[in-house]
Amino acid sequence: MKKTLPLLVILGITLFMSGCAQKVTIKALEPAEVDRAAQTKKVSIAPFKNDRIGLSTKIEANLAKHRLDNKKYFTIVSRSDFDRIIREQKIQNSGLIDESTAVEVGSLIGAEAIISGNVGKVTSTDTRFYEERVRCGDEKCKTLVRYRVGCTKRAVGLSAEIRMVDVVHGDIIYADTMSKSRVYKHCRDDSRALPSREMAAQNMAHAIADSFTFKLTPHYRRFEVTLLEDPDLDYNDRQEQLLEVSLEYIKQGRYDKAERFLFDLIDSTEQQSYVAFYNLGVIKEAEGNYKDAKEYYEAADNLMLKPVEEISSAYVRINTLIEKRDRAYSQMAKDGGSQ
Repeated sequence: MKKTLPLLVILGITLFMSGCAQKVTIKALEPAEVDRAAQTKKVSIAPFKNDRIGLSTKIEANLAKHRLDNKKYFTIVSRSDFDRIIREQKIQNSGLIDESTAVEVGSLIGAEAIISGNVGKVTSTDTRFYEERVRCGDEKCKTLVRYRVGCTKRAVGLSAEIRMVDVVHGDIIYADTMSKSRVYKHCRDDSRALPSREMAAQNMAHAIADSFTFKLTPHYRRFEVTLLEDPDLDYNDRQEQLLEVSLEYIKQGRYDKAERFLFDLIDSTEQQSYVAFYNLGVIKEAEGNYKDAKEYYEAADNLMLKPVEEISSAYVRINTLIEKRDRAYSQMAKDGGSQ
């Protein structure tokens, strides 16, 4: 007697298979959030006021090590030079440096911008509560015993005023109060303890330094794009094989070989398969060739008889990537100084 799989099992298999669509990782260049900051590449970081957690040092380290395409992005003017000028000129440093002081000090040490700040107090609040647990009441676990364990929730927060002043123009490039917070939890039966207030504050300081660096620097973002694996036309055996082989080469990172099979597929379908054009566009996007990727996505979009989510997303995405890359290139091209 022939056995059939239950409907729920069949549905589960179908959902599992549909969730395993082949994807390609895209590496896209993103611009800095603040154009003038990204274009001002010779900076000095002043000691921050109330900086017991070393936030200014963390920001300086981040900017000093930031590299784009294996090239250092910023030139950091030595902090010792900044301190020396402050002492020699008998300038009062109150943490947040104003525009006139920045111009005076920056011109003497050769910086194009000075970053200063004021660090707020670390906030830390502990809240105690109980969580329910269940354990076996006998050796064979026929009965269950419910019990409660004591837990502690620790909420830690940190904020800092940060200012970047243009030495050449004597105005503020960027100013903001940046805040970070995090909640930690520990129960009596946990293996790891709660971080101390000081350790949590260090984590917050690193997070603020990373966020600030992110605003000032072009950077790469990685994301995944789904390929189309099912024929959109009534493929013959050879056309199905061309699609399957192209997908296998894409999986192996052999884009050159995959392109050849996709071009063959496009020709054999008389340029009527949006699947072939779309997958070719994904290859070009992964290679950073946005111009060709846009052409192939547009060709795929023109062939759609009804909306296909992947193609519609790609059509919108590629224009955004081109715009962002052009902006990032503009930021990178500026050899110091502000607009």
